[in-house]
Amino acid sequence: MIRERIADDIYVFTSKRYAQVTAGAILTKDGIVLIDTLFYPDESRAIRDFLQDKLGHRVRYVINTHYHADHTTGTCLFPQATVISHALCRDYLDDIGRSGLEQMKQQYSEFADIEIVLPNLIIYDGTLDINIGGKTLRMMQLPGHSADVIGVFVDNNSTLFASDTMMPVPTVFDGNFDDMIASMKKLLDYEPETIVQGHGEVILRGEIERAIQDNIDYLHTIRSKVAKLVAAGKPESALDSITVESCGKSRIALNGLVTELHYANLLDMYRQMTEQKEQGVALAA
Repeated sequence: MIRERIADDIYVFTSKRYAQVTAGAILTKDGIVLIDTLFYPDESRAIRDFLQDKLGHRVRYVINTHYHADHTTGTCLFPQATVISHALCRDYLDDIGRSGLEQMKQQYSEFADIEIVLPNLIIYDGTLDINIGGKTLRMMQLPGHSADVIGVFVDNNSTLFASDTMMPVPTVFDGNFDDMIASMKKLLDYEPETIVQGHGEVILRGEIERAIQDNIDYLHTIRSKVAKLVAAGKPESALDSITVESCGKSRIALNGLVTELHYANLLDMYRQMTEQKEQGVALAA
C-alpha cells in the first residue's frame, strides 16, 4: 500500500495489490472520516493501524462510495464507525455483496474473518452534508460506474473524492453511459482543486478539466466504434479490433488492468446494441 499526504489533513492510500484502488482519510479534531477501504484485508488493516495506532485518531465515519468489493471489504475492520452510503449501495451489499464475499471466502483464506457491514446512515436523493471537527463534507450522487456511486467534496480545501466516476479508463459495464457522462460533468460544478480518483493517481487542478474531457471523449469513441460494428453485422470477435490505444487511452495504467476494463466496456455495449438492433431501435453513435 502506498500512503500519500495530499494536504495537512488528508491522506490517500493506494493499493499495491489490486488495480491501484484508493481510499482516503480526512483528519479532524473530532475524529477521522475514512472514504472507502481497500480490497485486501491486510492493506485495510495497515490503514487502520496507521490512523488509529500511529496517529492516535478514532475513525468516526466510514463512507462507502459504492458497493463494489474493492471499496467496501475493509469496512468491518472499523466496528465503532458510523457507515454512510447511498440507499442502493446498502441494498446491493445486502444481496450481491454477501454472495460475492462468500465466493471470495471459498477461494481465499485471507477473507475468512471479513463480514459485510450494512451502512446505517443513508443517502436517498440529493446531497448529504456532515460537519465534523470544523470541516464540512458534502456527499453527492454520481451514478454511472454503478447506480449507487456517491462522491465526497471536502469543502475546506476543495478536494473531491470522485470514487470510480474518475479512473484512468472510465467503466460503465455495471452502470449507465448517459449517467456517467452527466456525473463526470457534474464534478466541475464543485470547482475542485484536487480530484482523488477511485483508481489511479490524484488529479491536480491544472489537469482536472482535461482529464474529465479525455474520459468523456473515450466513452463517446467506444460507443461510436461499437455502433459501427453492430450496424455492419460484425461478430463479437470483431471487438478485438478496437484497441484501448485507438480510443485515446494507454494500456499501461492500473498495472495493465485497463485492457480488461476496456474490453468489458466494449462487450457490454456490443450486447446492448445488438439487442437494440434486433428490436429495431436506432443505435446511438
